[in-house]
Amino acid sequence: MRTVRRSQLREIVPLSDTTIYEMEQRGEFPRRFNLTPRCVVWDLGEVEAWIQERRNASSAGSLELAPGPDVRSRKTRPVKWDRG
Repeated sequence: MRTVRRSQLREIVPLSDTTIYEMEQRGEFPRRFNLTPRCVVWDLGEVEAWIQERRNASSAGSLELAPGPDVRSRKTRPVKWDRG
């Protein structure tokens, strides 16, 4: 089994630490484990399997996408940039 530390995980999975933590809590991402009291790692095989699972779900169209922003609820309007 090969393990990866947090810095290596960030290079593999472009998600924030908070998002990864929340997904772990919901059971949507591989769980971390401690090698020592101060060293936290993930199983690389589990992370790669998770990425492949997400790729397959995306290709099959079964991955639910987040809704777009509700522009009507904005408090201010974006400033138009003059390109001239």
